[in-house]
Amino acid sequence: MSEPISPVILPPAKELLQESEWLQNTLHQWLNQQYIPEPINEQIARHAAQVYFRQRMEGENDLGAIIIAIVTELQGFDFSKSFYSEFVVANAVSDLLMEKMGIERCCGR
Repeated sequence: MSEPISPVILPPAKELLQESEWLQNTLHQWLNQQYIPEPINEQIARHAAQVYFRQRMEGENDLGAIIIAIVTELQGFDFSKSFYSEFVVANAVSDLLMEKMGIERCCGR
């Protein structure tokens, strides 16, 4: 029988504002590198980082719960001027945070 996948728990945020700014900048760079740079990418990255910041301020450390919150809140964002969707953005946030923690995305810890 398969083992359930363990949740990814983020370490407590020591410098939440800097962490959120890092996420916004890194996500913005990632979005610009995947296709052509677009002005909307900055707004997407800012919005995702705001959701991340708010979730962490509320004490959420479970990466899965944070990603679901990002998907849910970005469903109201107008992606019509973008190559992306809320799911791509949330997955990118997950990948960036796991990479920062030293967790391989394809294989777990």
